[in-house]
Amino acid sequence: MKLLRYILVYRRFLLIVSALLLLLPLPLILRDKEAECAYTLFVVAILWLTEALPLSVTALLPALMFPMFGIMQSKEVASAYFKDFHLLLIGVICLATSIEKWNLHKRIALRMVMMVGVDPAWLTLGLMSSTAFLSMWLSNTSTAAMVMPIVEALAQQLISAEAEVETTQMTYLNGSSNLGLEIDGIVNVHETNERQENTKPVEGYSNDAEKISSKMELEKNSGTENKYRTKKDHMMCKLLCLCIAYSSTIGGLTTITGTSTNLIFAEHFNTRYPGCDCLNFGSWFILSFPAAIIILLLCWIWLLWLFLGLNFKEMFKCGKAKTVKQKACAEVIKQEYEKLGPIRYQEIVTLVLFIIMALLWFSRDPGFVSGWSALFSKYPGFATDSTVALLIGLLFFLIPAKILTKTTPTGEIVAFDYSPLITWKEFQSFMPWDIAILVGGGFALADGCEESGLSSWIANKLSPLGSLPAWLIILISSLMVTSLTEVASNPATITLLLPILSPLAEAIQVNPLYILIPSTLCTSFAFLLPVANPPNAIVFSYGHLKVIDMVKAGLGINIVGVAVVMLGVSTWMVPMFDLHTYPSWAPAISNETMP
Repeated sequence: MKLLRYILVYRRFLLIVSALLLLLPLPLILRDKEAECAYTLFVVAILWLTEALPLSVTALLPALMFPMFGIMQSKEVASAYFKDFHLLLIGVICLATSIEKWNLHKRIALRMVMMVGVDPAWLTLGLMSSTAFLSMWLSNTSTAAMVMPIVEALAQQLISAEAEVETTQMTYLNGSSNLGLEIDGIVNVHETNERQENTKPVEGYSNDAEKISSKMELEKNSGTENKYRTKKDHMMCKLLCLCIAYSSTIGGLTTITGTSTNLIFAEHFNTRYPGCDCLNFGSWFILSFPAAIIILLLCWIWLLWLFLGLNFKEMFKCGKAKTVKQKACAEVIKQEYEKLGPIRYQEIVTLVLFIIMALLWFSRDPGFVSGWSALFSKYPGFATDSTVALLIGLLFFLIPAKILTKTTPTGEIVAFDYSPLITWKEFQSFMPWDIAILVGGGFALADGCEESGLSSWIANKLSPLGSLPAWLIILISSLMVTSLTEVASNPATITLLLPILSPLAEAIQVNPLYILIPSTLCTSFAFLLPVANPPNAIVFSYGHLKVIDMVKAGLGINIVGVAVVMLGVSTWMVPMFDLHTYPSWAPAISNETMP
């Protein structure tokens, strides 16, 4: 028993040692570069999947092992750890830092919710839309962390409003003359009677306070905890939590900068296929935005049906009066928005820079017309999306945000300097250095697979899969990625699989984008478990959900997501990249047997 306890305590150390030793015969027996690279790949994959070491620490192993095996020189490996991706990430984080510092993200979220109303169905859609929009530009994690406190306040207000309504009904039924109820305002008699009719017992029961009271008590205790007055309140809390978690993930699909997996794919693709100039911010948005919208709407319908039930007639009914709960909820949103005060100079500047960055990204090389990159035709391909990100990012350190003053010995207040929109210290606190190192490790791993010949060997062994229909290969790879990403981090999953899927596409003579785009999108479909991605963990920590709730809801979203992606690569994505044709920019694979 004591031995088992020690094994449990040192399980991560034992796992690391076991992985290194058990796989060691591979390079010792075969003694070729492919086997040595495969050993490194397997060790890194095991440590990434188990997280026995921090992901970014594991990502440094190629820098140690490739020079030792003679696969790549140390300076060559080191150059893989900082690429165009990292410059793009730096510019995006500058924008995200300013947005969060000046509360522009909160203003956008609350304003969008105020526009759609407070009916449960439309409130959910408004929250999902605003969260998805923010997640297009901010990280999924920070978006979920920002929106959840607002949602928690709304949920608590809904529950307290329901309690006050029930108290009013009881008072009215007992003959009290006080038919009013004060919740940030007085609810009139008409609304009270309306609520009474909506909760009227079924025909055949006496309409008295004791029967209604017992009915409410029964409903309270039917499968809910004490903090929820009714099961419906509990279901509403679950719905609000899951809509934030899922929409923050779905929103990240729409832009290359929306999530780290998109950035990793873009850098891998542009590095492996430099002859293809078809993938940029605008083209990615056009291919992924329809898919994200469809998934978001179907997710909204699925969650509504699962937790509250669907009533389309009631949802689209015009001119219906707001209930007490809805008025209370609207009041919370209004109060939160009023706390922000009038829009400030810093928010306006941040918003303007944000719009300029988006416009420059879209107009660099839109494809259907010449973009501004044509102005630099002498140096084609030199200016990329990272150029735009850096240009706007540097402006955040230059543009004044406020004047700094000091008091002189004579008591006079004088200005001595200004503070920019963001400072380097604030930028550092937002910059995900762990992701930067993790992505660099993935690039180093991919370079090592190329240098050692492992990629060619894998491609040769996978060539028999060419006899399968292309749609079946895409479906299998998408399902494999979706399953793996539930137990491994999204960046680790895509970093591990890209060097395998690219040679697969080349081996079976299929356009690499035909396989890589669905796999990249499916890497974000980590909806099943609280540990699958940070937004899931954040909403789970609020205590409204159980694991089984997330599994039931997430399974449906996973199926919807994979189906929509399969639909996309069969319809609107095909003409964009000519997916049914093997492109000239992809290497031709020889049929000769690789060593």
